[in-house]
Amino acid sequence: MSKIIVLIGPPGAGKGTQARLLEERKGIPQISTGDMFREMKKADTPLAREVQEIMASGKLISDALTYQIVKDRTSRDDTKGTYVLDGYPRTTVQAEQLEELAKDQGKEIQAIEVDIDRGELMKRLTGRRNCPICGEIYNVYTKPPKNDNVCDFHPEAALNHRADDHEESVSTRLRTYDTETKPLLDYYEQTGRLKKISGEGSLEEIYQELDKII
Repeated sequence: MSKIIVLIGPPGAGKGTQARLLEERKGIPQISTGDMFREMKKADTPLAREVQEIMASGKLISDALTYQIVKDRTSRDDTKGTYVLDGYPRTTVQAEQLEELAKDQGKEIQAIEVDIDRGELMKRLTGRRNCPICGEIYNVYTKPPKNDNVCDFHPEAALNHRADDHEESVSTRLRTYDTETKPLLDYYEQTGRLKKISGEGSLEEIYQELDKII
């Protein structure tokens, strides 16, 4: 039976990277909520126009509307088989809505937690820097540039440090994750559908763990 793979983990755990690897190597589509909302900003459909109006007003998009966006995106031909959801569900309400979608699509749900030590996560997020010219990503702790705060390929460019990668902002994002998303782990564990992999180690080591489950 085809699956809906739900990747759960805090910001910076590497979910998006692993989802992209699954797409590249196994042809399993990565369905990202970020991509869906970006697409909605440009599209000209009744659903897209509704989303654009809400975004323009500064209001939050409801669970019901987010579900419609996910349902709309996963009704396309590329999601007839197994696919990975990246960034959805975020709450138990959304998880319950996803049960309905899985039933309609005739798929099983497989939840996978990407687990990572908080100290490691803080280093990963607060240490991120990127080149404003080529977009190359560095980390002052794990992948520093050859010369302090300048790109290896564009030495004239000082590296950017995103506002949401400062310690206070990262701590806020992690608290939000703990409050809103961690209950999802209990939800899937209680129904015996939660597996756990380590988010530490090389990309290849993490991918191999993920691949074994899938």
